Parts: sequence; C-alpha cells; structure tokens
Amino acid sequence: MSNTELNKYSKTLTQDPTQPATQAQYYGIGFTEEDFSKAQVGIASMGYDGNTCNMHLNDLAEIVKDGVKKENLVGLMFHTIGISDGMTNGTDGMRYSLVSRDIIADSIEAVCAGQYYDGVITVPGCDKNMPGSLIAMARLNRPSIMVYGGSIEAGHYKGEDLNIVSAFEALGNKLAGKLSDEDYKGIIKHSCPSAGACGGMYTANTMASAIEALGMSLPYSSSYPALSQEKKDECFYAGHYIKILLEKDIKPSDIMTQKAFENALRIIIVLGGSTNAVLHFLAIAKSIGVKLTIDDFQKMSDETPFLADLKPSGKYLMPDLHKVGGVPAVMKYLLDLGLLHGDCMTVTGKTIAENLALVTSIIERDQDIIRDIKNPIKETGHIRIMYGNLAERGCVAKITGKEGDYFKGTAVVFDGEKQFIKGIEDKKIKAGNVVVIKNEGPKGAPGMPEMLKPTSALMGTGLGKEVALITDGRFSGGTHGFVVGHITPEAFLGGLIGLVKDGDEIEIDAEKNTINLLVSEEEIAARKAAFVQPDYKVKFGVLYKYAKSVADASEGCVTDL
Repeated sequence: MSNTELNKYSKTLTQDPTQPATQAQYYGIGFTEEDFSKAQVGIASMGYDGNTCNMHLNDLAEIVKDGVKKENLVGLMFHTIGISDGMTNGTDGMRYSLVSRDIIADSIEAVCAGQYYDGVITVPGCDKNMPGSLIAMARLNRPSIMVYGGSIEAGHYKGEDLNIVSAFEALGNKLAGKLSDEDYKGIIKHSCPSAGACGGMYTANTMASAIEALGMSLPYSSSYPALSQEKKDECFYAGHYIKILLEKDIKPSDIMTQKAFENALRIIIVLGGSTNAVLHFLAIAKSIGVKLTIDDFQKMSDETPFLADLKPSGKYLMPDLHKVGGVPAVMKYLLDLGLLHGDCMTVTGKTIAENLALVTSIIERDQDIIRDIKNPIKETGHIRIMYGNLAERGCVAKITGKEGDYFKGTAVVFDGEKQFIKGIEDKKIKAGNVVVIKNEGPKGAPGMPEMLKPTSALMGTGLGKEVALITDGRFSGGTHGFVVGHITPEAFLGGLIGLVKDGDEIEIDAEKNTINLLVSEEEIAARKAAFVQPDYKVKFGVLYKYAKSVADASEGCVTDL
C-alpha cells in the first residue's frame, strides 16, 4: 500500500493546489517534496517541567518522532497541558485537575482535526493525561496509540521504601507526634527520586494498565519504568505500529469495543485499581459510543477477585511488577483462566491473544505480587457501587477487604477539605465517626477535587482504621481506608450528603452495597424543604464553564452531554 493512500486526511492540505499558503508554511517548517505525499502523525506530548510524572515526556516524544520518521511518515509534535495531582492535592489548585481531562481531550482533538493529521500518538504521564488522550482518540477515530510515560522508581530513607503517598502520610504522623522534624523532612526529600508517575497502583498506573488491556497501548507500556531502556525502545517502535494501523486502517472504534472495555474493567479489579477509573472509563466509553454504567463496574467486581498486593493497600510498586513480567504476564494468567476476551484487536494490529502467545503467565513465575485465584486477597473486587438515601444516583467505595465490610457511626461534618484539616488538627475526629466532607463535587467545589490529604492525614494519625469517610468529592488512587466517594447527587444540587448534621447516624454496608443516613423520613423531608441551592463558588473562567456544563459523577463528569 502506498503512502499516498495513508494520507487521507493530511492530503486536504498537502495535495490541494488551491492551498498555496498552507503549502508555503510546510516548506517553511522544512518539508521536502517527498514529505508532501507522506502521512502525517500528530505526536501529543504532555511534557512539562513542573512535576516528576511529566518532566521526561518531551524527551520520550522526540524518540517517538524519530521512530515515526524511520517509517517514512511525518511526525509533527505538539503539546497539551497537565495538572499535577500530587502537587495540588490539599489546595484549591486541585479543582483544576479533573477539569484538565476535558481540556486535554479538547486540545488534542482540535489540533489533530484542525491540522488534518492522519494518526495520533500521545505521550501522557500524570492521571488525567491518559483519559484525556483516549477521549480525543475516540472523537477523532483515526489510527492512534498511547505511549505511557512510565512509573517512578521507589525512594529510600532509613531503610524504608518510599513513594508519593509516604510524603502525604508523613503529615498525619507529624501531627500525631510520631515523627521528628528531621525525619519528616527526610521522607519529603526522598519520596520522589526521579522522573515518572506515582509508583503504586494509583490512578496513573491504574489507567495505564487498563488502557493496555483495552488495547490502546503497546504490550508492557504500563509497566516499563519511566527511565528504562525498554521505555525508550517502546517510544521508537510506536512509529512501526502506527504505520501498521494506518496501512490496515485500524481505528479506535475497531479496538475500543464493548468486550475491550470488559477487559479493561477486569484488569482494574484484579490489580486493585483507583476509583478514578470509574469516572474516566465512563467518559471514554461515552466518547466512542459504548454503553457503560457504574453498575457495570459492580457486576465486574462481583465476578472478579482482587489479586494484587500493590500499594496503596498492599506492599509492592509497579517497578516490582515489571521485574516479574509486567501487565502482560498478568493478562496471560487471566486469559488462561478465561477471564479476558482474547479476540479483541489492539494497536499492534494483532489481537490480545496473539500479543500474549509467547508470554509466560504471572502465576508460573517466582513472585508473590499477584495471588493465585484460588487464594485471592479478596474473593470479589474492591470497587463497590453503593446506593441508598445518601446516594440515590450511586457512589463508589474502595473496599480491599482490609477495612472490613460494614461501618456504622456518628457523623462529624466538614464543609470542604480545609475545614476537615483544621478539624483533625483540633482533634475533633474520634474513633467510630463517619467523617463527612461535603461541597467537593463537580459543581460544588467546583472540579471534584481528590481527598488524598484528608485520607492520608487520617492514616498518619492512626485513625484510618477507626473511622469511615464519605464525600461528594473523589479520591486519589493513593487513598486507602474505609472511604466512599463520588456521592450523587452532590451537596450543591441538594443531595442528602449536604444535609447531614453532626451526630447523625450513618450506616455503610459493603456487602449489601448500601449507604444510608439513619434519620426519619420526616426529618429528611424537612431538611430537603429548607435547602436553598448556593451560588457557584466561581463566576468566571474555566472552573465556571466546567461547573455550568459538567454532568454528575455517575455519568463520568463528562462535559459534552
């Protein structure tokens, strides 16, 4: 097949004789005569200097560009944004994190459609980079590959392995008087030793693993460490595979099928992935026209055991999994068990089963990261979709089995995360409480910030196993403990979570998947009758536009309804 047939979009600009100014600019950027007949691949780097997850991505994108050029294609790099979850957690800046997912998707779509690129390769790092990439790819529906930037290596201090959550939890330890100022500083200085995304099965690695299982990244992409030679090689080989996708005209809609989403959800449950995956996969599925609901996550969780001893609830980090075969070895085990659809197409131009044909199953390797299915950490999945008067449209809990399955306690209510942090400093939270953090939803915050600072503070102070926490906000993949987020309707819209009072009794049952405020129906009706919807907290800019347009968490917080 000739290159002329691969450039069905870019030829709009390169081959039209009535576009002389366009072609003049191509000469200006260094095009040769031969380049005008080549297919063009947009390379979207999410590299920026401001955080460890993304600081190396521009270098990786240059390698991708070299690989594309080797295949006699034209690689044209552009950039889009990122907001560091790890850095903004606990501040108002965190309100921009989920918003950035849609900005990323919009910008990739706009550049690739406006510039008529024939294919796209994205190079994401931090959490929202990845769903943003996939949403854009789905909208464009042109040959596409995601190359994950890879995980950071573990940090070390006084014989302990560290990661980003170590730094968050150090605050709670310091507040509880368990940590000297010197050790507090030592942990902070050594938690993030190099480039790469947060190393546990937090949101970045959850999304990367699930997207590999979905078929939209190359095998091993999710588990190659950020600074490894394997990651550099993957970047270079991406050019080879985008050429195959162009030649065979394999598009995201050919890969992101209903069965492919089932594969992705399966790997999320097996690995104990982040609750953020619920928000993101709902949005990705909507963008490609696949019907997916929060109840599908519960169904998958009911059918799938939790097998991975990975942080935050476990022992190991993603670089440890890489050493024993990475995500493909886990997928091969699931395929052998009949728990994956092996006939799903992938960005290699081959099926899942073909990609895994020569891979040794994780269970046949000398390792203790992934359990045998006969001896799971938990017989069913950790993601629980709950309903009740506190969550009429649903909510998402992360129950790994280490927290217990049932909690009943008295509410202590905080209007936002900052009030909570003051409350923990003032020792207002006691064992047996259900901590309620309200007005942190997609419209109410706005932006649905993560509650990693509160959950880490609870863990650090020793209260993590003694209390439950519920919120209309969301959680970092680094969160662990008895926590329930994504409560809908949110407080801003009159959801019952906003009407809870100190001392109310709340019951959370992760076996029955229920969450209820235990006060009379008459009292609930009276509180709802007295509710007055507040004004938006912001009146201009991107947060205002987001608050006005965003759907609730049960629909993935999409903004393109």
